Amino acid sequence: MHVQRPRIALSRLRAALASSHARLAAMLVAVLALPGAATAAPASSASPPLSAEASDPKLLGWMQGAPPPEDKRIRYTDDDYFSFPKLRWTACHFRQLMPTVGVSRGTAAARALPRRLDAAIDALSFTPTGSSTGMTWAQSLSANYTDGIVVLHDGVVVYERYSGCLDEQGQHGAMSVTKSITGLLGEMLVAEGVIDETQRVGAIIPELQGSAFGDATVKQILEMTTALRYSEDYADPNAEVWKYSAAGSTLPPPVGYTGPRSYYEYLQTVQKHGRHGEAFGYKTINTDALGWIIARRTGQSVAQLLQSRIWQRIGAEQDAYYTVDSTGTPFAGGGFNAGLRDLARVGQLLLDEGKLDGQTIVPAAAIARIRAGGSKPAFAKAGYTQLPGWSYRGMWWISHNDHGAYMARGVHGQTLYIDPTARVVIARFGSHPVAGNSANDPTTLPAFDALARYLMTQR
Repeated sequence: MHVQRPRIALSRLRAALASSHARLAAMLVAVLALPGAATAAPASSASPPLSAEASDPKLLGWMQGAPPPEDKRIRYTDDDYFSFPKLRWTACHFRQLMPTVGVSRGTAAARALPRRLDAAIDALSFTPTGSSTGMTWAQSLSANYTDGIVVLHDGVVVYERYSGCLDEQGQHGAMSVTKSITGLLGEMLVAEGVIDETQRVGAIIPELQGSAFGDATVKQILEMTTALRYSEDYADPNAEVWKYSAAGSTLPPPVGYTGPRSYYEYLQTVQKHGRHGEAFGYKTINTDALGWIIARRTGQSVAQLLQSRIWQRIGAEQDAYYTVDSTGTPFAGGGFNAGLRDLARVGQLLLDEGKLDGQTIVPAAAIARIRAGGSKPAFAKAGYTQLPGWSYRGMWWISHNDHGAYMARGVHGQTLYIDPTARVVIARFGSHPVAGNSANDPTTLPAFDALARYLMTQR
């Protein structure tokens, strides 16, 4: 017999879920990059956020002391653990706050990156998009709350800076740059014939047959042209992102919670909305679905596959790691953390057509597919007005500019930018107060392009 719950019990459940959602949203905001994405901005729009210098986590004293003072502690259970300015510490310390799984660099020696620093880069001038006032490269680092940036030209380090929570020995959340790492693994497996991109997802993962993913192709997953009833609008308390966040949490569920308890369980509940293949729609759950496809086809998680296929073969300096859900599944859509130079090494590997010391690590065909890009008309439907003429493929963002530049992008300023014509790789970690890339793109994109064109003159 069905017994209606007393209203007071429901209100307590909603309150518990709301508190849990607030904590979980902090992490999800850190990995999603939607147009107008939710932000970790200051409470009042009337007061601007602290500058990069004033919000430096060392200056503010976050987590300093043994133990830190109560008002300087940051816990995963805090609703604001990834809100500005706390995020400027948190971005470098996810493994201190939540469960993770490692990506080992192995026992071989790190592969040296030659250095030839160019002191003139700081004074390089460019004009931000939509502005008539010039800005220098050095000024752009503060404007974008840069925690670390490394620039390679023909495989040589020509620029390197660290700030905020990061130093050369530290690791930083890559946020949605993780998606491009997962997409790269997926494209490698397609190129090698391990995954058939024309196959329906439900044929690979029967558990997803009844979901929106069931009749989508792997190609549509890779290009995010799936038609999913899924909203990441944090202003909407009924948005599906709340159920997704609850499913991925490693915290004990609120009393009475009966929803999914893992990423894979949540994916099985996603319903279809529209027709697959018609429009680009940036949704993190596509990448988690790809992570499941990879695991099912290879018998390895994305963390294990990245470790064996790339991380232990590029001469990485540091181990990397992923955050995980309660079942230990790596967060394929946004949980990757790594050292900055090692991220740059990945970019250099792609720039060099997947070869290192004469050995093929990434099939050239996989890189060629990414660089070719996806459907521009499908991408245009998503409304990224700051990215005209761009496309999306293999979970990478393709500029289609005259240099053929393409990039991995994550909220709060995470970037891996590759310019094949200029032979330039730029890896950046940041902790911008605003999550959405629309806040830093007007500065970032022209700065990167100007630097690439300058370095072409220095050969």
